[in-house]
Amino acid sequence: MAGTLGIFVSSDKHLDKIIKLCNAAEKKQIDVTIFFTHKGVLLTQDSLFASLNGLAKMALCKVSFESNCLKSPVTGITEKDYATQAVHGEIIEECDRYIVL
Repeated sequence: MAGTLGIFVSSDKHLDKIIKLCNAAEKKQIDVTIFFTHKGVLLTQDSLFASLNGLAKMALCKVSFESNCLKSPVTGITEKDYATQAVHGEIIEECDRYIVL
């Protein structure tokens, strides 16, 4: 069963669970898209964050990132991935399944 999974991350906790979820989805050939916002952008500073590179398409709220005084570059996040909440809305529309962490 292939499909798509959207993950909305607004907490700075559970990065290990996000990585495990993405690994499990990859084994089931499920495409994952993650949107980081609010305190979730703080996860970009964790050394384990790089483990998500290649496991999921990722975007983050540019306003949240800048308001937390975080610095680019972030592994797995390109310039176009610093986005608005409109991108979050697109993820909701495009995914078969959607979870919030």
